[in-house]
Amino acid sequence: MKVERLMKTDVNACRPDDTGNCAAKIMWERDCGFVPVVDDSERVLAVVTDRDLCMAAYTQGKPLQEIKLRSMMSKELFSCRPDDDLSKAETVMRERQVRRLPVTDAEGRLKGILSLSDITREAAMEAKSHPKKVEVSYSEVAETLADINIPRAGRQATLH
Repeated sequence: MKVERLMKTDVNACRPDDTGNCAAKIMWERDCGFVPVVDDSERVLAVVTDRDLCMAAYTQGKPLQEIKLRSMMSKELFSCRPDDDLSKAETVMRERQVRRLPVTDAEGRLKGILSLSDITREAAMEAKSHPKKVEVSYSEVAETLADINIPRAGRQATLH
């Protein structure tokens, strides 16, 4: 199965000079915990999570409307492409311990978002409607979720 089959395409994004309020507003209105940060050409530069917002407000001692996203956005970007196999995206999620990936085209422009929740819903739907023809299994989803949730300190021990 390809990522494009499960990714959400109705996605909002912010710019690096937007404030934390921009991302928080999108998260509240869209019931999500992740917002891509893009440049003027819609190329994904980074992401901001709900945890990033909380930690920035706490560590900087300022309200979100006073904190630019560039000071809290991710330093590394992990993404996938619409034509990637779902298993490839899940591997990135497992290895990088992320629940969501921006989906980009060859030039890095935002095309959508793939989340572990999208994959989980697909597995559940397939199990109910096509139990003999499952492309996304519960065991794959469970393995991805387990790998994502290994505490970082414990993860280092398992990698060596």
